Amino acid sequence: MGGVPQARLALSATLEGKDRWPPGLAVLAVALLQVLLSDRLVPGPVWLLPTLELLLAVGLVVAAGQRVDLEERTLRAVSLGLLTVVAAINTASLVLLVNRLLSHGTADGRQLLAGAAAVWLTNVVVFGLAYWELDRGGPLARGSTPRYRDLQFPQDADPALAPAHWRPFFVDYLFVALTAATAFSPTDVMPLTHRAKLLVGAQSLISLLTVGLVAARAVNVLQ
Repeated sequence: MGGVPQARLALSATLEGKDRWPPGLAVLAVALLQVLLSDRLVPGPVWLLPTLELLLAVGLVVAAGQRVDLEERTLRAVSLGLLTVVAAINTASLVLLVNRLLSHGTADGRQLLAGAAAVWLTNVVVFGLAYWELDRGGPLARGSTPRYRDLQFPQDADPALAPAHWRPFFVDYLFVALTAATAFSPTDVMPLTHRAKLLVGAQSLISLLTVGLVAARAVNVLQ
């Protein structure tokens, strides 16, 4: 009987390793987008945010080739730490962007659109990673032991929609972040825990501010 949990844990570790490639590539893409931000829209050195994102992407990709033991917390702690820093810097970039709009109404609209797009896309990827890392204890825990759900997918409510032992992967969480950023609310995936509700609410507010104020004002100042 002991062989079944061990086999399931080994399979979960393999799947978790493979699932770290998509988030690593997503973070890399966002880092490349940061070149759209001018130095006046980034707190600190202009290279700071892309460098942190590259470190996060490298960590995720390197972990894809290793078996991550369930008791090993270091990698996850580092990922969450870098993710928090990236989210904080991106939020600061949004504050600077809004302040520049309010203080300089005749600013270059094209540059503001590029900055708003970079902030919005970074917001989607960051929250997608946050959902992926936090839901049900993280990627490895989701496949090894039953845990309370932070997010309820349609497949959780109706087993007929998915194969047995289905569990969400990064693409599922990225889709959750994308819909929250465009609809400004949950769609087909429901937040169940307090932290999930706070994350979805925070993402919706940030996205609404970016799209409703920054992008609209940038369009108005286009010549």
